[in-house]
Amino acid sequence: MAQFAQFALTRAFLALITLLTVSLIVFTLMELVPGTCAERYLAFKNTQGSQITIADIEAEEKRLGLDRPFPERWGKWVYNVFVHGEFGDSCILRLNINQLLADKFWISLGICMAALILSYAIAVPIGIISASSTNPVTNNSLRFVSYLGLALPNFLLALIIMLISTVLFGDSLTGLFSKAYRDAAWSWAKFGDFLSRAWLPVFILGWSATAFALQTVRALMLDEIGKLYVTAASARGVSGAKLLWRYPAKHSLGPVINSLGFDLNRIFNELPIVALILTLTESGALLFESLARSNDQQLAGAIIFLLTASIVALNFVTDILLALIDPRVRRGMMG
Repeated sequence: MAQFAQFALTRAFLALITLLTVSLIVFTLMELVPGTCAERYLAFKNTQGSQITIADIEAEEKRLGLDRPFPERWGKWVYNVFVHGEFGDSCILRLNINQLLADKFWISLGICMAALILSYAIAVPIGIISASSTNPVTNNSLRFVSYLGLALPNFLLALIIMLISTVLFGDSLTGLFSKAYRDAAWSWAKFGDFLSRAWLPVFILGWSATAFALQTVRALMLDEIGKLYVTAASARGVSGAKLLWRYPAKHSLGPVINSLGFDLNRIFNELPIVALILTLTESGALLFESLARSNDQQLAGAIIFLLTASIVALNFVTDILLALIDPRVRRGMMG
């Protein structure tokens, strides 16, 4: 038990170091964008018809603390993020980033996590069945479905579903809320309306993730099934589902669990494109807007940091889960 506690504390410390490193990288990238935040904001105001001067830029930079040295500004940003959970103000919109993201990031993360859970809930049992089945019809059908999931892009699948829904039901299923609940306060009725529409982005994002996970599980199972320890267990009379879950599946799921953070990142990377097609007002679309259009690096940096923190937290949980499942992970970590 003491060894496991030491393992968990070590992983927590490494996760904290990772977050600090990511914060430095994100803040540095924010600083490397041409022009300061004050210059970009005043240039944006200039496009709206307001005249700006050098004195205006200097006054705005002083107000934002941009005249301070880089280490001091990074330290202040890190302190506010880690201690107070504050990301400051948006460079262009001049709104508090915490209020601007508010529900958007949690909705986005919830959609991505739901897509991830859906993909693994389908891929793990079907991948195990596919690897252990000798029926050519079953194997070829599952292989065809997985190849189709990898070959058919998510945005094309979204367009197909929207077209079918519009033709058959007269509703394109765009947006996360219907018109009646779009600006309403959260309630059980609004939550139910959200669930009635959130299934579409969850399904679309989980489409390729399921195919990828299915291929991975099937390949790992095929590699484990032919090993001697499985043959020895079969010779001892262990058979059927008990043999599969106790031996090859248990050893195959380790790498699958370890890839959860990678898959979450890949799903979130696909979210902005799906959000644009489905006109979803969530952080994926907001990230695309801040990077490609408004050049609001403060807002983009906050979203990227929050996503990275979610992935680091998920990896920490999967490391602990792997350590509980496989003692070799603990021994490998502790030497």
